[in-house]
Amino acid sequence: MPRTVRVAVTGAAGQIGYALLPRLASGEVFGHDNRVSLSLLEITPALPALEGVVMELQDCAFPLLDDIRVTDNAEEAFAGI
Repeated sequence: MPRTVRVAVTGAAGQIGYALLPRLASGEVFGHDNRVSLSLLEITPALPALEGVVMELQDCAFPLLDDIRVTDNAEEAFAGI
């Protein structure tokens, strides 16, 4: 039975986050037998850019990606991680 790996990414709309997120969602990082749940943290002014990144991830339709949470609150981002 596949497990779900919960991952928090800070600065998720930045260049490093943008490069890392598809690798996390595709199974390249945790293996193709593990599902992924992303919790994305960004500063408030960058949330619109992060929403664009989320739309790109959704467009890719990664089969291992369970859900994506977006927030500018660190406590919310790290809850359950």
